[in-house]
Amino acid sequence: MAPDLFTVEPTADGSATFYSETFGEWFHSRNGAYDEARSTYVQATQLVERAQTQGHITLLDVCYGLGYNTAAALERLWAVRPELPIRLVGLELDVMVPRAAIAQGLLNDWPESVQVALAEIASPYPKCPSQTWKGHFSEETHLTAKLLIGDARQQIQNLVAQNFQADVIFLDPFSPPRCPQLWTVEFLSLVAQCLHPQGILATYSCAAAVRTALTTAGLHIGSLAAPGRRWPSTLASHAEENLPPLSQQELEHLLTRAAVPYRDPTLRDEAAMIQQRRSQEQAQSSLRSTGAWRRRWLSASARGRSEADSTAGDRGSQT
Repeated sequence: MAPDLFTVEPTADGSATFYSETFGEWFHSRNGAYDEARSTYVQATQLVERAQTQGHITLLDVCYGLGYNTAAALERLWAVRPELPIRLVGLELDVMVPRAAIAQGLLNDWPESVQVALAEIASPYPKCPSQTWKGHFSEETHLTAKLLIGDARQQIQNLVAQNFQADVIFLDPFSPPRCPQLWTVEFLSLVAQCLHPQGILATYSCAAAVRTALTTAGLHIGSLAAPGRRWPSTLASHAEENLPPLSQQELEHLLTRAAVPYRDPTLRDEAAMIQQRRSQEQAQSSLRSTGAWRRRWLSASARGRSEADSTAGDRGSQT
């Protein structure tokens, strides 16, 4: 059966992305989908340097989507050391997304070896969504890839039970307002358990609620400028050393009611319930007003641009 077709949107770097009718957002920043994968995830985590130092690398790609973050990782790793042992685990809700990316030609600008790998990861998936497809690639590449399809909240519990440890985690769900279930304290606590003690996690989001959830999960956080975007991205690790510090503006943001995290005690609640729970907690919170923080740090024109971006369905706001 041919994969469902998705709405395609060109982005500023010449690559394209999909629009999700389910979540009401584009899958990537329209400032550049390929650039986002390369800068926010591969460069920010110093993936290649880590792999060269260790002699191997284990990746966890949370919300695999079209496969761009994995593609950017393989592109850089294979350019430097094709024989490097790579272990990849991807979490994805809908296998039709990576399959459609292949069918609609959105991977055509990645190196041919990367296209072949992503096609093998996505295409021969079992009919039962609860199953796992696992691929062992050629001896020349030394890549082992596993794609877990279904609710990431359930799949991450399986990885924790297996004592899975990733050197690098790409955390790339839809934005917190659209997909709060993958930004909760409970989910991110499980993600943190899958991060190696010397590992690094990267996400495009700098939302205060997300950063609070990461610190509640026991991680230290850092801030990194994201090329082509108004807002920075976030890095997290078990160790505080070598993380770029948060600005005063960002530190003060964590003292406002915007920092009240999303919660999902059973890891099964619908998005509306998670949003409602947070709204109730914010209403009772003794934290500072987010509006006062905005008036201190953001100009009226900046607020207008942020609201316009949000309405357009793009990702990355600080709120």
